[in-house]
Amino acid sequence: MRFLNEAQIVTIRERFGTPVYVYDQGELEAAADQVLAFPAPCKLVGRFAMKSLPTAAVLRLFDARGLHFDASSGFEAERALLAGIEPSHIQITAQELPQDMKGLVQRGVLFNACSLHQLRHYGLLFPGSDISIRVNPGAGSGHNNRTNTGGVASSFGIWHEQLDQAFEVADEFDLRVTGLHTHIGSGGDPEVWKRCAGLVLEIASRFPDLNRLSLGGGFKVARMENETSADLVEIGETIRPLLTAFITDLQQRSGRTGTDAFQIEIEPGSFLVVNAGALLTEIIDIVDTGSDGYSFLKINSGMTEILRPAMYGAQHPLFVVSHGSRPDDERPADPRDAENANYIVAGHCCESSDILTPAPGDPEALAPRPMASARIGDTLVIEGAGAYCAGMSAKNYNSFPEAAEVLITRAGEARLIRRRQTLTQSIENEISTDDTIG
Repeated sequence: MRFLNEAQIVTIRERFGTPVYVYDQGELEAAADQVLAFPAPCKLVGRFAMKSLPTAAVLRLFDARGLHFDASSGFEAERALLAGIEPSHIQITAQELPQDMKGLVQRGVLFNACSLHQLRHYGLLFPGSDISIRVNPGAGSGHNNRTNTGGVASSFGIWHEQLDQAFEVADEFDLRVTGLHTHIGSGGDPEVWKRCAGLVLEIASRFPDLNRLSLGGGFKVARMENETSADLVEIGETIRPLLTAFITDLQQRSGRTGTDAFQIEIEPGSFLVVNAGALLTEIIDIVDTGSDGYSFLKINSGMTEILRPAMYGAQHPLFVVSHGSRPDDERPADPRDAENANYIVAGHCCESSDILTPAPGDPEALAPRPMASARIGDTLVIEGAGAYCAGMSAKNYNSFPEAAEVLITRAGEARLIRRRQTLTQSIENEISTDDTIG
């Protein structure tokens, strides 16, 4: 396992129960340092895509490390502000306009216009001001359409062939486009990044007032042993000559000079947190469907804490950790339950799709996973659960309460950073029928 040992697992389970998310401070800080070491020919800003893990303790940890933040909604921006993040270090890049957009911008939060409508709305509120826009460059590199955020299948950003319309809106409201944002999806091939960067820089050359360019995120991170993580240094060095030439040309045309006159941004989410998090669950039942079927491990978690397998066919490392002694009659009477066995892991939701061992990229297909022989009561550790798990799940489905979150500090102390939700908390906004039905 990446950062947990069996003694820690037993202690955390006994103190906080299961399911429980566990994050490691050392892993988080090391990932932040990698991002901030991205080789750029000018000022660099690393923005954490907080949608991947918006817990306040994590935001504060990254803030102390020097990262800025990208919010995918006005609510996320408010959440970052409540965590104590400096408003000017937060940028909203959202499909939906914030309800209090005027108030957020007036407080200093940055805004990315992601459509012509959003650009016009911003112009009505803040004529004569600076603005950043998100452009869909017409290409993407996600591993499927569900993670690809560029190209014709993506609604994110102003389509690159509609830039003339964007200029018209900007002129109408005397807006100065000083920021340009793109995001092509999840990938790690430096040559793909180079090609996409070239495409983006070609678009960026049309903006004479530009002083800030975001290349987005989507840096591939390996969860499984057969996967390879993106090398940020290699990617940065590969695209650096293109960036240097672009900045030099822009400065010559604008008369602005100095390394701080232009800013490159990258926007990682998963890269920062994915392998710094694990989900501890309990094996609550073991069933099988006969000699031609499968052995199922049922756990006290599922899509309520980790939706990615059911949504994408995503793969997560799984480890069975023995939890104390168990009587022999709790072992399933199945000959396949030898020292190692192949299991399908089923979640606790009343959904046939609540499976944590789908075939790679295919949530419809089952793929038995070899694991240590399991017993009811053992712990199943799900790794790679730092990103898009606590922040993206089927919360409260089947009325299961939200799981607790724990941070292991550099000193090795397990600290509670989010309490387990109670049933009362999950229904506190409901209104009694006695008050609504006559």
